[in-house]
Amino acid sequence: SLGFGKPLMLWRAGADRTEWAIAAFPLGGYVKMLDEREGQVPTEELHRAFNRQNVWKRIAIVAAGPLANFLLAITLYWGLYGGGVEEIRPRVGTPVAGSQADLAGFQDGELVRAVSGEQVQTWQEFRWKLLNRALEHQAVEVETQNGQGEIAFRRLDLAGITVDQGTEDITAQLGMKLFRPVLPAVIGSVAPDSVAARAGLQGGDRVLRIDDKDIGGWSELVMMVRDAPGRRLRFEVVRGTEALAVDVVPAAVEDRGRTIGRIGVGLAENAQRRDEMFVTVRYGIVDALGKGLSQTWETTVMSLSVMRRMIVGEVSVKNLSGPVTIADFAGQSARMGLPHYIKFLALISISLGVLNLLPIPLLDGGHLLYYVLEIIKGGPVSDRTMEIGQQIGMALLAMLMAFAFYNDINRLVAS
Repeated sequence: SLGFGKPLMLWRAGADRTEWAIAAFPLGGYVKMLDEREGQVPTEELHRAFNRQNVWKRIAIVAAGPLANFLLAITLYWGLYGGGVEEIRPRVGTPVAGSQADLAGFQDGELVRAVSGEQVQTWQEFRWKLLNRALEHQAVEVETQNGQGEIAFRRLDLAGITVDQGTEDITAQLGMKLFRPVLPAVIGSVAPDSVAARAGLQGGDRVLRIDDKDIGGWSELVMMVRDAPGRRLRFEVVRGTEALAVDVVPAAVEDRGRTIGRIGVGLAENAQRRDEMFVTVRYGIVDALGKGLSQTWETTVMSLSVMRRMIVGEVSVKNLSGPVTIADFAGQSARMGLPHYIKFLALISISLGVLNLLPIPLLDGGHLLYYVLEIIKGGPVSDRTMEIGQQIGMALLAMLMAFAFYNDINRLVAS
């Protein structure tokens, strides 16, 4: 069944007459086996009943679900890295004064090449490796390269880093900033019927000053416009060889609970600056598969590590998320583009696989635990044991869901 509750559509298909259904509540789904413990099984079908299969077949059937989750993630990563994905380069900006990154000697524009001997190609990889080491409270050695090609090694102590939902990003805690090259204030695109179009601004215009203040780069232009909703601004621009003065009144728009100014212009493409900021990560078909396998494995290990630390109190249960947060992240990743959404789907698939393999009765991992005990003792566990296990499993899952929903509500209130 796709979904829970009353079936909206129901049909049978295949030689074994499997029943398929689409149900009313699209919050997941389930598979119900032909099983004497679930209901009466016709005599002619007894040989196919799940409870009459040998233990190895039952293990294979139960493990197939989580395995499919991991295979989906591997396939998504494989396609993503095989086709190529544009990522932000691991280039650091000027660190916060007095921070760990500053004391370690990081300089503006340095490119991170490796973390503790492991090569990195993207900012996301850099953060991921720092996060892994922070969970172990380890120090790391970061290999960097400056604009002159000089190699340096920077040491960061991650013992005091907090890995909790709601805390600063790990790079921010270290005082690191993403490198942002100064982009010239040259207008690339002007949206039709926008404030800028009606004022007479055109693509290719270079903004020199706004209200007699020199504009050193695109970010300064953006900030002045954002801070002036509904207020007239005088733009001094150069168009070709001609100097012009254009009055613009930014439209007032709501953005995350705040009123900001917007005029409807886009940044002109700058190939050199873009190359400083972005890198296209692409592998051959075999290497892409290897990357998909390693990414899935590392994410699985990270998930289990965080869960273990939650149990012993080293990591806060605030890291648990429920359906509200997941839906929010899904929307954010979709707005960022298809590659980010694919990564999000792979992450969710891995999370489901890990969750289902936990040795909690009612989950696939709980069933696998029963089957392992059956192999050890030479016979199935008693019905009473399974009944007690189900009650414990329901209590644990209810507690897990309660924490997740509580965290979701807290995040909504805080935002």
